[in-house]
Amino acid sequence: MIQSDTEAHDFSRSAMVDDFDGDDGDIAKGTMFTIGDLAREFDVTLRTLRFYEDKGLINPKRDGMNRLYSRRDRARLKLVLMGKRVGFSLTEIKDMLDLYDLRDGQVTQLKVALGRFNEQIAVLEQQKKDIEQALGELRRTTSVVAGLLKEKEAAGQK
Repeated sequence: MIQSDTEAHDFSRSAMVDDFDGDDGDIAKGTMFTIGDLAREFDVTLRTLRFYEDKGLINPKRDGMNRLYSRRDRARLKLVLMGKRVGFSLTEIKDMLDLYDLRDGQVTQLKVALGRFNEQIAVLEQQKKDIEQALGELRRTTSVVAGLLKEKEAAGQK
């Protein structure tokens, strides 16, 4: 779990600049990851990784029955988890990730991501306002109910 704004920035920055084109030489360089490696690193279940594979969010290579994840898969997984954490659907995350395949130096992907991030900030800010309003109402109601209870107890009612 990310604890601070600095850690969150470092996490998202590293996810954005990780190697999305690095599949070809990964096996030769020994930079492939097993499903267990990624599950432990990101504190997710094996089932979660298989689900993300089924949804096309990550695309591991196969060595017999074993899945081998590249640096690209690892970077995409970082972005998936970050996107989920801030409220994006898996479909929205996949749409943004798929823009990396345009090979335009990530300009299109970054522009689209920036727009979606700003939209999500607005959504979360509204949710925050709604939650604060609901909490205020609940606190006022709690105060009224506590007052009524105190009156009833003082009057000897059970």
